[in-house]
Amino acid sequence: MPEMIFRVRWPDGQESDCYSPSLVIREHFTPGQDYPVRDFLEKADTALTDASERVRARYGFACSRALGQLQAIRQVGTPFLTRPDALVRVLSFKF
Repeated sequence: MPEMIFRVRWPDGQESDCYSPSLVIREHFTPGQDYPVRDFLEKADTALTDASERVRARYGFACSRALGQLQAIRQVGTPFLTRPDALVRVLSFKF
C-alpha cells in the first residue's frame, strides 16, 4: 500500500509533515490550496479514517499511525477554531 506525506502550514506559520498510509489524501486535498480550519479538520478526519479502513481491508487491522496522525492534527488545529479567518494551507504531497 503506497504511503504518503502531506505537508501543511498552520495559521500561525508552523509547518507539519502529516502521514497517510494511503494516497486517499489526494481525493480530499489539493497542494497549494487554503482551507478554513474547520473544513481542514473535517477533511482530515474523513481522509485519514478512510486510509485506516483501507489498511484494515487489506491487512485485517486499522492503521494506528494514521489514527495517531489524525489525533495530532486535531490537537494542533483545535485552538484555531476560534479564529474564523484562520486557514490551513496544504503545501505539498510526498510519495
